[in-house]
Amino acid sequence: MTRESRPSGNARRESARHEGLPEGAALLLVDVQNDFCPGGALPVPEGDRVIPVLNRLIERFKAAGRPVYASRDWHPPDTSHFRSQGGPWPPHCVAGTAGAALHPALRVPPGTIVVSKGQDRRDDGYSAFEGTTDEGRTLADDLRARGISALYVGGLATDWCVRATVLDARRARLPVTVMVDGSAGIDPEGSRRALAEMKQAGAELMSSSGAAS
Repeated sequence: MTRESRPSGNARRESARHEGLPEGAALLLVDVQNDFCPGGALPVPEGDRVIPVLNRLIERFKAAGRPVYASRDWHPPDTSHFRSQGGPWPPHCVAGTAGAALHPALRVPPGTIVVSKGQDRRDDGYSAFEGTTDEGRTLADDLRARGISALYVGGLATDWCVRATVLDARRARLPVTVMVDGSAGIDPEGSRRALAEMKQAGAELMSSSGAAS
């Protein structure tokens, strides 16, 4: 690309406006992993239905030149999070296993910032804000370093890790938009309560079509 053809800062800002995204926005995909999808060790009912929605959002953020984050459970095999060690859950998303991989249909772009959580055997790791990037930064530190001032969030599960992540983002005073049709929960009633709690905390609930909930 020549100097004359390289997009200017103004052009990049115009692209972001064209995509309907505020300056400083990033997309956070929460735990769209094989073990949380149908056929996995701890499946969210119809959890894979969020993938087409999230893929469309990924394309919007890519086109606007905005960052994409993807959190993942990345547990050791002997974590206290698991039922065999006194925790509430069956084994899932053990680091390095196929179940811990992001779902193959999720079209994460090159440069996606992966945030791994639940890595310590005493750490449940529900919120992406408990995780770290490959460089060892916390999510909060990485957002600050990249000048991120607003998050769009979707993924699995609405009533657990999406909820915990959104509430932590609001505690950090970040504007958050929850993509309701880009999220799925384990329990319908628990998911309704979680959405109400997130809204009460100041998050905006929105569908990928742009309609507020």
